[in-house]
Amino acid sequence: MTVLPTALDTDSPEYAARRAALLDKLAALDAEHAKALAGGGEKYLARHRGRGKLLARERIELLVDPDTPFLELSPLAAWGSEYPVGASMVTGIGVVEGVECLITANDPTVRGGATNPWGLRKALRANDIALANRLPVVTMVESGGADLPSQKEIFIPGGQVFRDLTRLSAAGIPTVAVVLGNSTAGGAYIPGMSDHVIMVKEQSKVFLGGPPLVKMATGEESDDESLGGAEMHARTSGLADYFAVDEVDAIRQARRVVARLHHRKAYPDPDPASVEPPKYDPEELLGIVPEDLRTPFDPREVIARIVDGSDFDEFKPLYGTSLTTGWATLHGYPVGILANAQGVLFSAESQKAAQFIQLANQRDIPLLFLHNTTGYMVGKEYEQGGIIKHGAMMINAVSNSTVPHLSVLVGASYGAGHYGMCGRAYDPRFLFAWPSAKSAVMGPQQLAGVLSIVMRQSAAAKGQPYDEEGDKALRAMVEQQIEAESLPMFLSGRLYDDGVIDPRDTRTVLGICLSAIHTAPFEGVRGGFGVFRM
Repeated sequence: MTVLPTALDTDSPEYAARRAALLDKLAALDAEHAKALAGGGEKYLARHRGRGKLLARERIELLVDPDTPFLELSPLAAWGSEYPVGASMVTGIGVVEGVECLITANDPTVRGGATNPWGLRKALRANDIALANRLPVVTMVESGGADLPSQKEIFIPGGQVFRDLTRLSAAGIPTVAVVLGNSTAGGAYIPGMSDHVIMVKEQSKVFLGGPPLVKMATGEESDDESLGGAEMHARTSGLADYFAVDEVDAIRQARRVVARLHHRKAYPDPDPASVEPPKYDPEELLGIVPEDLRTPFDPREVIARIVDGSDFDEFKPLYGTSLTTGWATLHGYPVGILANAQGVLFSAESQKAAQFIQLANQRDIPLLFLHNTTGYMVGKEYEQGGIIKHGAMMINAVSNSTVPHLSVLVGASYGAGHYGMCGRAYDPRFLFAWPSAKSAVMGPQQLAGVLSIVMRQSAAAKGQPYDEEGDKALRAMVEQQIEAESLPMFLSGRLYDDGVIDPRDTRTVLGICLSAIHTAPFEGVRGGFGVFRM
């Protein structure tokens, strides 16, 4: 039998403390998500509703099939910046007429849906996901274009949005624009470069320059309707392919467009009736990860609560034991799993990982990385034993692997260990974090200590006395800074992940991602890993 046993004592004080700490973090996370849901605030929500318009998430709810999940991506974008949480945009994956789609919706209650620097990054990330996974794109447009005060950060890179639309179309990935309000200036190119365009009577306004700009540029007098109204574009310019009488009708027509795409997945979906849920309650995931990430935990306890039937065939269980590797299925999809056990990666773990990644590529099996690592081991013994070349071997394998990768930051994700476990720079198809996760170049105490040692050595080299009180103050300041910058909400605000998720939702989130991944064909690399240093 390969069903994982469990040693988790849900009646212990340690479990209760871990669960309570994570629930506190989830409450803080919910408060930040609520800011994104609040959009521009009650005043602007009321104004928008007073115009008879739906909110961004209400539009998405009407678009997706009833009783199907919508996986929102990057909901904390812009957290900790001068811009509102969510970055005036909603993106995510939802099912429309049985077709998995990448859905984007401007939030017009936030500065008229204008694109800010973080909203741009969020849109570009969504386009990357659509292209990699061959997901049709439905864009629900209501935006005044670029947020002009921040144009210096938007104008140059912003052209990628339009480039992406044309590349998606060229790759045979359908793009649908549903214009539900203003789509002006550069934003006019979104319907202009989409395969299918729907506009709403007396509501859609699409023009490169509105009446005031036209007056200034040419002296011509015009009005919104004659310049860029839905009826003009449907009857005269031909930009509108479909003419809707209201928002609900526009969303209905968008669903019909998607239904007629005949977009097919590269791989059939598993039979849901054949998928066995985990043997253990996912609620118990709340009590596994210690609040102090220096305390080790068994990643098999996590694996047992997310994979089908808690069934896991472990690979090399007696070798390189601080990295757990093995095979499972998740919602019927085969996966190879790499999960950090005790935090540190040694030479044996690195070599084990490289071999396991090669095997997954030989068999075209996606890989799931569960992060809890402080990085690769340091010290004279380990340097002499080849930790650099062995760590490089693991990173080489991750870098050149061509099967899809999924990453979840469960605990620590520090240093080069973050790279070896397929961090953001290594292009996982999706990357999520638990509220318990932390990620940085190293732990706060270690980083502050390194700076202290360097400064102490510098003072000694110059023959100067060392300020011990100043050292204490510096260490405290650095520790506080690194701690704040390693937290998941900070990292998620900068789009270094695709969202901070409730641990209890991990299986569902990964199932949606695996389904999306199987829309596009993929194949593992056969031998093309570059030079492994032996």
